Amino acid sequence: MSVPHPAVEDLVSALPELAGLVRAAVLLRPEPGAPGVLDSSVGGPLLWPAAEPWPLCREAHVVEVREKVSDEDRAALERVDRAVRERRRARPERAYETTAEEAAVVRRVMNGAGSLDRISWETVRTALDTSGPGVPMVPLLQLRRAQAPAADWPDGADLLQVLWCPNDHSDLPHQSAYHGPAVEIRHRAASDVRPEDVLAAPPRPHRADDAYLPTPCVLAPLPVADLPDQDGLPAKLAERARRWAEEHGAAYRRELSCLPGWKLGGWPGRHLTGGEPLDCGSCATRLRLLLTVPSSNDGPDLSVGRFGELRLFSCPEDGRHPVRLTLQ
Repeated sequence: MSVPHPAVEDLVSALPELAGLVRAAVLLRPEPGAPGVLDSSVGGPLLWPAAEPWPLCREAHVVEVREKVSDEDRAALERVDRAVRERRRARPERAYETTAEEAAVVRRVMNGAGSLDRISWETVRTALDTSGPGVPMVPLLQLRRAQAPAADWPDGADLLQVLWCPNDHSDLPHQSAYHGPAVEIRHRAASDVRPEDVLAAPPRPHRADDAYLPTPCVLAPLPVADLPDQDGLPAKLAERARRWAEEHGAAYRRELSCLPGWKLGGWPGRHLTGGEPLDCGSCATRLRLLLTVPSSNDGPDLSVGRFGELRLFSCPEDGRHPVRLTLQ
């Protein structure tokens, strides 16, 4: 990832009204590697005490339920398909019309299922599964304070660890309108964990979506300054910032503001849904962006949402309050 150009500091010098909106951020810049337990990493091993229980996800997981379509029902669906194709050939404007009888056949066979696999001829529906002893979480991020000194760290902590359950969930506590991995955050003092006491072989999940199993990566953290999206600025100031960026060969959005990629802190982008501010469910304090987890086909090779971004928001007043998760 290239360093933002021109520098945010130059823009703020030209437009001092932006000074109070600058947030410190760290672009993590993961690259495939072989991190150790002492290293900052994405998807690498954690400095985790063997005596401390490994986090288990006991929330309901979204699973696929498949049911074979009978030969009789398959034949009925194929008759409907033939009738639709014949109408399409005769009158293209009626390509997607079905008769009441045909629609009734489809409703009966699907029986509320969300889709039909026409290779295996199985209906596919989603359900919430709470069976089993709990799914071991997998490491998502480990970051040392020395590489992100400007971030908010609890007293005595110099290591941030983020784990997630590599399965989809749709009914997590403290979340709303969210469909994705469950997340757990730990802060600790690295000096409290002696090398001989590190957990050597964390438990592995018995069920996991491959899209949520990161390729181990080393990090090259880069501290940066980040500004809010122009849609969050007063109209006149947003226009002045946009013009200044263009005059200096840059785009305000995603080059000087809401910087993309793996990012600690900074501002969240508003490129899909507008990103309404979030308040802490425990104390009503306005939450701040803690971490951005993007989808990509390289590096950690993850996909969240519809190949979007997962954002973790934390309470600046008390880091023990539940985080909020959003997908963009």
